[in-house]
Amino acid sequence: MDFTPLTEALSSKSYDKISDICDELMLKFAAEGIPFQDEWPYQIHLLGHIYVNDINSARFLWKSIPSAIKESQPEVAAAWRIGQRLWTRDYAGVYEAIRGFDWSQETRVLVAAFSEVYTKRMFQLLLSAYSTISIEDTARFLGMNEDDAANYVLQQGWTVDPASRMLTVKKQLIVTEQKLDSSKLQRLTEYVFHLEH
Repeated sequence: MDFTPLTEALSSKSYDKISDICDELMLKFAAEGIPFQDEWPYQIHLLGHIYVNDINSARFLWKSIPSAIKESQPEVAAAWRIGQRLWTRDYAGVYEAIRGFDWSQETRVLVAAFSEVYTKRMFQLLLSAYSTISIEDTARFLGMNEDDAANYVLQQGWTVDPASRMLTVKKQLIVTEQKLDSSKLQRLTEYVFHLEH
């Protein structure tokens, strides 16, 4: 079996392409009648779907994995634990699942990349959902201890009230598009018409 496209994606850190590559390879091997189940990198495939936040596909992949593999390959089960926590929106549990397994070298890099992306997603969630939030809750959402979480958000411009241990969220400026006035639109239309004729 040729896993070259997958190996190249991993080595070039193109983690957002892994799930598609794995899906295509799996279909190709199945169409060619190549037995691949025992050698398939299910943990990478699951983590590829998890990385791009495609939990439904990860769930369906998990259901299709033979029971013998789920039982004999603990890293596959560990990858799915991350997916389970995402599925149930157990934000702190995602970080526990990430830290709760001694990942192989090949998988460790992908898990670390997912952890970083996930922290950024959680930060964006906090940014859009809260105007104030406790340091404790922020730490839970970001998978950090309270000091690290406070430092992380303070670097993003948030402020802290030491007495109440509450953070005030600094909303990002929303860039509005400049509207085109009708005279400019008319001139543009005439220009394009002139070019075409």
